[in-house]
Amino acid sequence: MKKILLINGAKAFGHSQGKLNESLHNIAKQTLESLNLDVLETHIDQGYDANKEVQKMLDSDVWIWQFPGWWMGEPWIVKKYIDEVFSQGHDKLYASDGRSQKDPSKKYGSGGLSQGKKYMFSTTWNAPTQAFIEQGEFFDAKGIDEILYHLHKAHHFLGLEALPSFICNDVMKNPQFEKYKLDYKNHLLKAFQS
Repeated sequence: MKKILLINGAKAFGHSQGKLNESLHNIAKQTLESLNLDVLETHIDQGYDANKEVQKMLDSDVWIWQFPGWWMGEPWIVKKYIDEVFSQGHDKLYASDGRSQKDPSKKYGSGGLSQGKKYMFSTTWNAPTQAFIEQGEFFDAKGIDEILYHLHKAHHFLGLEALPSFICNDVMKNPQFEKYKLDYKNHLLKAFQS
């Protein structure tokens, strides 16, 4: 893993200014550069060119997504980015949906051209940890990866493999910014140090 694409999906909207996600994005950049990895960046809310984003994805070994959890998922700008960029990447990121005319009921999702690449989700949530891990709490012990299942499948469709996700919890009611930053740095070091 030599080149990493950092995709910041923070959005200034309502009471959120995107500062925590921006800070975590910057922690990732500093940490990865300290490991002598090349870092490419995209800040979705600042605008982007879909063709250039496809090229960044092709040039990168790992894509790291940073975004807040809004209404149980990613902000709309992240979904819009995925729709526009992944679709623009047809014949580069994926060849087809993987099925053949001989048996169109089999092999759906196997046409990705991005095998060997990896991705990671780093997300921030107002929900406390217990909401994700305890039965009977809001997410019924589903965990962050089941909540983001649709995003995992979008990346699997392209042929990518997941690295462990990172989550910051209780960011509004019980913020612990220094802990989040240290935990994220350690998460990245564990994933990327050889």
